[in-house]
Amino acid sequence: MDARGVSRNDLQRYCAVLARQFPFALSLNSQARQAAADRAWAAISRFYEHCRLKIPGKKGYPQFQRDCRSVEYKTTGWKLEADGIHIRFTDGCGIGRLRLIGSRDIMTFPLSQIKRVRLLRRADGYSCQFAVAATRRVEHQPSGKQVGIDLGLRAFFTDSEGNTVAPPQYLRKAERRLKRLHRRLSKTQKRSAKRKKARQALSKAYLKVQRQREDFARKQANALVSSHDPLCLRSLADPPSRQEPSSGQEHF
Repeated sequence: MDARGVSRNDLQRYCAVLARQFPFALSLNSQARQAAADRAWAAISRFYEHCRLKIPGKKGYPQFQRDCRSVEYKTTGWKLEADGIHIRFTDGCGIGRLRLIGSRDIMTFPLSQIKRVRLLRRADGYSCQFAVAATRRVEHQPSGKQVGIDLGLRAFFTDSEGNTVAPPQYLRKAERRLKRLHRRLSKTQKRSAKRKKARQALSKAYLKVQRQREDFARKQANALVSSHDPLCLRSLADPPSRQEPSSGQEHF
């Protein structure tokens, strides 16, 4: 497969070859293998696109992914039970029957609209994600306001009216706890139960910071979009550097 001219369809067909060679690939659902091939092709096509556009810096050469935290099923390999709170995976991986916990009632959507089911493993446990083909409508009241924003380091962003939003600095606030968890992890013995517990606590702390950052960014973006009609973002033609960009590099 490592040759010139390999396409997405070639990766899809190669999944059947791998299934005959490796038992763990054979036990996985065929469409789940195709979804994994699509994920690999996304990295390959992104590398080709960066080379074609001659993007400066590293082009993002596809690397081998040692650990994969998620598995994605399409329309087969899973079955949602009639009660709406249990899902059963029918391939040979042995996942079996799982109970769904959450506020979303997935049974309100027809099964024909559920296009993807993904099992995701994070530091705080497992989650089941459903990709549903549905039209989402968000009512927007025109305000007639125009604004431009400039992202920065000292301020999260500054708009054209002079208003600034201070960065929340979630990582800076969590540094003391993270350092303490790192010290606790370094004092444990490798391959011990205490080390596994300490590593999980450290992963949860980093996951909390990640979710805080994402939640803050989404709320700020939603506030800007809902309160303004046209929104302009200042960007640079070249990647950020230590030198001040010239006036010809800035555009909206």
